[in-house]
Amino acid sequence: MISVLVVDSQPLQRFGFRVLLDSAPDTEIVGEAESASEAVRRTTELRPDVVLVDLRAPAVNGIEVVRRIVAAGGRSRVLVLTTADADRYAFSLLGAGASGFLLDDARPEELLAGIRAVAAGDAVIAPALTRRLLDAVAGQFDDDPVREDPRLRSLTRREREILVAIGHGLTNGEIARRFTLSESTVKTHVGRVLAKIGARDRIQAVILAYDLRLTRPVQRC
Repeated sequence: MISVLVVDSQPLQRFGFRVLLDSAPDTEIVGEAESASEAVRRTTELRPDVVLVDLRAPAVNGIEVVRRIVAAGGRSRVLVLTTADADRYAFSLLGAGASGFLLDDARPEELLAGIRAVAAGDAVIAPALTRRLLDAVAGQFDDDPVREDPRLRSLTRREREILVAIGHGLTNGEIARRFTLSESTVKTHVGRVLAKIGARDRIQAVILAYDLRLTRPVQRC
């Protein structure tokens, strides 16, 4: 059972999330919060698997609340529900520790799938935001060499290849096919990579891959 804390300043919205999550056999709402301070306190108390933060809520300061929740929650992962213009501060939210984004027009099944994926340690980013995020950084890395970092020295050759593949957004299944490995072997490699580089989840691994220039956006004409 995936435990979820819902952060939204609107009671009607929180009720809607509760109805949806209670209808699924593998999710349950263990608490609600309507402000940033309450969200941090309840995360500390409840240690939910996923904290669903609705950034449309006026009482919620996005970057700061995500950073504080991540610091307070230990294993808790943050899934952000936001508007279509979130690309303006998406990288800051990712840097603060958010595990993914869904747009506010996401279908119920997409929200449930996102919660499950984040709880499993995967990254979730709405396709529309993914395209704009890559467009925003495309061209910044053209001539920059790969940056050396102590975390890379701890990786084996295969683990470094896995990190690059994660940076390209490949799933475990896609990585398995690329390197002719079983998915269970890939899952083991991914776990070791995340542990060695100190990443909470795949999305932080993606950020590191971009920061170190292991992965570069593909510019479209």
